[in-house]
Amino acid sequence: MKGKTRTIIKRDGQVAPYDKGRIANAILKAAASCGGFGFEEAERLAGLVEQRTSNSYAAQVPTVEDLQDIVEALLMESGHVKTARAYIIYRQKRTEVREAKRGAIEATDNIPYKLIYEVLRWNIEHGCESVEGINQIIADGNYPDLVAACEQRYADECRAAATRLLDHGDDVRLVIVAGPSSSGKTTTTIKMEEQLSFHGKKLKAINVDHYFYDLEQHPKDEFGDYDYETPQALDIELINEHLEQLLAGNAVKTPHYNFHTGKRTLDVHEMHLADDEILLMDCLHGLYSDMTRSVPDAHKFRLYIETLGQLRSGGDEFMRWADHRLMRRMIRDSWNRSHDPMLTLTHWHYVRKSELQYIIPFIGNVDFVVNSAMPYEFPVLKDKLFHFFPEAIERYRDDFKRQDAYLRAQRVMQFLAPLQSGVDESRISSNSLFREFIGGSDYTY
Repeated sequence: MKGKTRTIIKRDGQVAPYDKGRIANAILKAAASCGGFGFEEAERLAGLVEQRTSNSYAAQVPTVEDLQDIVEALLMESGHVKTARAYIIYRQKRTEVREAKRGAIEATDNIPYKLIYEVLRWNIEHGCESVEGINQIIADGNYPDLVAACEQRYADECRAAATRLLDHGDDVRLVIVAGPSSSGKTTTTIKMEEQLSFHGKKLKAINVDHYFYDLEQHPKDEFGDYDYETPQALDIELINEHLEQLLAGNAVKTPHYNFHTGKRTLDVHEMHLADDEILLMDCLHGLYSDMTRSVPDAHKFRLYIETLGQLRSGGDEFMRWADHRLMRRMIRDSWNRSHDPMLTLTHWHYVRKSELQYIIPFIGNVDFVVNSAMPYEFPVLKDKLFHFFPEAIERYRDDFKRQDAYLRAQRVMQFLAPLQSGVDESRISSNSLFREFIGGSDYTY
């Protein structure tokens, strides 16, 4: 075994000490709830969890999700199926299970329960809160109606976000559209711009992607992968210098970054703000305080985008928001960046780690939250991606360094397996947010 794991990243982004005793205690509670084994076996399993975590995450700090995935996998591998099931319940719903509520909801990553409850209520009203419900909608020929309803809900939220921004008056000089990878930030920004234009307001975007350092300057892990999900991959000092200059009425020349070569060229794109323009930052890490430290908080409007899905499987487990976004990105990367979907899958642990460290802790400061999850997406996602997951499971099953990819592929495949597919993709409009990921959009990205 390599060096022991000493810290983990919690769901709220905080770094906490790794505690083997807490792992053993959680396993023991799960076992006790279903008449399983005792303390000695729980201790043995906790030791195996520690060993696998150290082997799998030697070069990085694991998240609490990584750790719990390993516990779940080891319980299954050891034949403790009932305990594994009890652990899943303990893990995902411990607050709700105490109250024995069938209407429990999945609320993580600092998103308020009230907001998530509204998402669940909307899904229930439209019959799409479960895989079974979506299958029934398809069987009844009502898939186009579901598409239309989802798009209308999302459009209404974009309008509400624009209204909230206008309510702040002329004090707002910088609009930050933030959110985790593949949440739909770009389309949401376009939708907001459409609304603001009716009120004589314009947004001018500063393209943060052009501020990446040369790829060769990014650190590599043991697989040779670059960690470009961290804000430190961006030239934060130059970003702040240009923000300050632009808001002072001066022109700047922003860099240009070539994703195919991994190289940046300085002083390429001339930019300035007109009197009727508000500066826009559409950025994965827009909520990270250092990213915009040169702009006073009173002059910022922060919009957050996330796939706040509340979709249950037949086993009463929720599709994870991060897994939903992973599938979106697997498709988009394949046609937009010429990335094999397997590469996106194996890189995803960087994405999630960065979200927990640099996005989740700052959600409490946002001015508005837009839910970009469309329940109608999943049959299309299955059509395009399902065949990749069995291959990933087979390839990474015994590779402890790729346990995140293995466990995530296994979880997604099990979730998608009973879902009806083969829907008519043409029913999805050309200005839909989902087109940002599957292609065929009227918008230019």
